Amino acid sequence: MNPTTRTPKSAPRVLLIGGGIGGMAAALALARQGLAVELLEQSHAIGEIGAGLQLGPNAFAALDALGVGEAVRAGAVFTDRLVMMDAVDCREVASVPVGEAFRARFGNPYAVSHRADLHGALYAEVQRQPLIRVHTGMQVEVLELGGAQVRAVAHDGRIFTADAVVGCDGVKSVVREKLVGDAPRVSGHVVYRAVVPAEDMPADLRWNAPVVWAGPDCHLVHYPLRHGEQYNLVVTFHSRDKEVWGVSDGSKAEVLSYFDGVHARPRQLLDRPTSWRRWSTADREPIANWSAGHATLLGDAAHPMMQYLAQGACMALEDAVTLGAAVQACRAADGGDDLPAAFRLYASARVARTARVVLSVREMGRLYHAKGVERAVRNSLWVGRPPERFYDAVEWLYAWRPDRCLDEADAALRPERRRHPADA
Repeated sequence: MNPTTRTPKSAPRVLLIGGGIGGMAAALALARQGLAVELLEQSHAIGEIGAGLQLGPNAFAALDALGVGEAVRAGAVFTDRLVMMDAVDCREVASVPVGEAFRARFGNPYAVSHRADLHGALYAEVQRQPLIRVHTGMQVEVLELGGAQVRAVAHDGRIFTADAVVGCDGVKSVVREKLVGDAPRVSGHVVYRAVVPAEDMPADLRWNAPVVWAGPDCHLVHYPLRHGEQYNLVVTFHSRDKEVWGVSDGSKAEVLSYFDGVHARPRQLLDRPTSWRRWSTADREPIANWSAGHATLLGDAAHPMMQYLAQGACMALEDAVTLGAAVQACRAADGGDDLPAAFRLYASARVARTARVVLSVREMGRLYHAKGVERAVRNSLWVGRPPERFYDAVEWLYAWRPDRCLDEADAALRPERRRHPADA
């Protein structure tokens, strides 16, 4: 998609609520289409909490379309394989290579990155765009969607008006509350995340791979970050308590209490972090549409999901590219923008795919946390399967392409003289 040249004064103006990975990506996608973006971030400083994340080939396809692919690659670790181990008896359940054959199949690598590095690459590009203005410390308390313009009032009384709004503000989205009004589904699954120096990792577990140690109602994940200088550690368990969605400091004692039944080899990882951050996770039931008039949603605000397929950030990046493509497709011959039509087209193109990911993630969580006979079934699934069988199974997920991102949209929503993004 070639950037559209406009001056900030002549460009349609869009409010983006939320400055995380999805918000930064959406800002770039819209600015490349010549829209002026006012990005409102509630934190007082731009940054990203969390630790590592995994980037499939679909994420790199989106990052390339946004102009930041090479910057992200420079800080990423390209893994050799994807591994699942049985956390009870240390048996290897599956090991899938993601090297040359994988890249040839999907056109891009599989890699891991620190969230801050990915977010930083997006933000650096945002800062170079004259059509984007970023406002920090802007917690939106009032959002008005009626009429020809949208209006947001921040907690300090500042007022922002625009031609449209995109909610990139996560699970507790204020934009979603206005558009949909549904409640998050608190999963009861708790995630602890930490980053440790490489020298603190057991030498025999310093693998260049995302490794899942699958246990009964729990699992552990580890993989390298920042050229192998650090390791990301993630543990997940089914909480015995009634959970409320949120993030807090973690307790090592709580973590240890959920991993009594796992082998000493993976369990030793629980002693490595000096501090943990605790996430009580939530998702939402998929919905058929998340756009209305001059407002739409993106990323976790549209389709929050748990972590079991490592696709939350990847889906937000895909969303951003598709949103930009929809704006381009709905542009009139005289250069005018029909943003409500673009938002409808964008949501239509994304609903089925993201719903499939949300539902697949839930099933993958069941697979990770299997016990009893289900554990035996899980451990037999990959026996004798060549890597190509795995590649076939994930083609729907990893083979996503920016130049085909509107293909799943309802034909009735496509403008008669729609230009394909690849023609731009």
